[in-house]
Amino acid sequence: MSAASHDAHHAHDAHDHGHDHDGGAHGSLKDYVIGFVLAVILTAIPFWLVMGHVLPTNQMTAIAVMGLAIIQVLVHMIYFLHMNSRSEGGWTMLALVFTLVVVVITLSGSLWVMHNLDTHMMAPMPHDMREVP
Repeated sequence: MSAASHDAHHAHDAHDHGHDHDGGAHGSLKDYVIGFVLAVILTAIPFWLVMGHVLPTNQMTAIAVMGLAIIQVLVHMIYFLHMNSRSEGGWTMLALVFTLVVVVITLSGSLWVMHNLDTHMMAPMPHDMREVP
């Protein structure tokens, strides 16, 4: 192997470091550890908010939990799925926007359904059980 082809071979190997065959980036151990630590924190905070009754109203707690859920989705997409605006010609950004839309629809729809069930299904009990048909 000539010196020029040997240098070209090493340059090609250096270029491939951190990418798989289709051009997607691999994460480093540091990225995975950061993502894991953030995911644990973003799981522990909502648990603490709910179990400790930290916020004054249930609505504020629900909004805080939803906000932290959205942040956690972004952490997973960035640190574990390696999605950014540069990779794959911007298609991953479109996937991010689509994911956010689906998350907002799912979370708000779930809260709406649960609120309506709580409002309409929990009828007050009569004081005298003989009145029940």
